[in-house]
Amino acid sequence: MDDADRLFRTYHAPLVRYLTRRLGDRDWAEEVAQETFLRALRHGPVEHERAWLFAVATNLVRDEARKDARRRRHLELLREEAADAYVEPEPTSLERAQEAALARRAVDALAERDRIALLMREEGLDYGEIAEALGLSVGSVGTTLARARRRLVEAYEALVGGRGRDSHAS
Repeated sequence: MDDADRLFRTYHAPLVRYLTRRLGDRDWAEEVAQETFLRALRHGPVEHERAWLFAVATNLVRDEARKDARRRRHLELLREEAADAYVEPEPTSLERAQEAALARRAVDALAERDRIALLMREEGLDYGEIAEALGLSVGSVGTTLARARRRLVEAYEALVGGRGRDSHAS
């Protein structure tokens, strides 16, 4: 159990942060992380633990996404209804919430590989770990990240521009 405890203590927090960013739901992230660690225990030792764990977690999310697409759409509708019914807080909190929502939408608009690469890098994985987790060459990780960052900025700016047009139309 010492190796399992070490694995959990070392990688649980970063894995849950990555999954929370990926999924937008901390509880779901905890569930996926738990399944990832169960698979690690069943699998046994691996050479590159962090990359392996992040790759397994990414694959579990991909599999779950296929099964839970309807559930997530329903939750999004409920969130929108709740936001519409919510009493407006002070402007700074509202603005922060809107900016966070736009940023999340911009990240969600990225191609899956770009989104995952950015989130893994944000979590501190190095180019080698990202390459191994995504099945890329180490040399292509930098290009993938640069393209993903550019597309993220473009997606965010398009959303901000669209918001500006919507507010003028009212």
